[in-house]
Amino acid sequence: MSFLPKNFDPPKLLETDRFRLRPITIHDAVKDYDAVMTSREHLWKMFGDVWGWPPESLTLEEDLIDLAWHQKEGEIKSSFNYAVMSLDEKRLLGCVYIDPSDKADAEVAFWVRKDEMDTGLEEKLEDAVRGWVSSEWPFEDVLYPGRDISWEEVDSLPEKSG
Repeated sequence: MSFLPKNFDPPKLLETDRFRLRPITIHDAVKDYDAVMTSREHLWKMFGDVWGWPPESLTLEEDLIDLAWHQKEGEIKSSFNYAVMSLDEKRLLGCVYIDPSDKADAEVAFWVRKDEMDTGLEEKLEDAVRGWVSSEWPFEDVLYPGRDISWEEVDSLPEKSG
């Protein structure tokens, strides 16, 4: 199966009593940059070895370019980055990435900002994302690197046939 069926329209919104998940855009750059840079060490531990992100020297302009790229990827349905927003849209609380994989139908990764780690948000986000991906996306085999399986283990999996 290709990453997405031709006629599939990716979900645009997931809302809970705690947060709103929606496609990230360039208009989120200031809020995203704040969330990323105030959580940089935390995020580097999660993604640094794999993605080289976020670099210590990341600028707001570079973050804006990243968000523009993520926005375009969503428009052409090649990959998806969702902003985890407070319900009033004043704070970006984290991000969710839904990406193609040569090891499964998709790989899903997510993070919450460091100052939300003790609030239970990460657990609520994980439960919501798993349910949402299972019910709203056309995937049968989804990997959650850094959660159910290490990034290294994902790399060692055989490529999915077909």
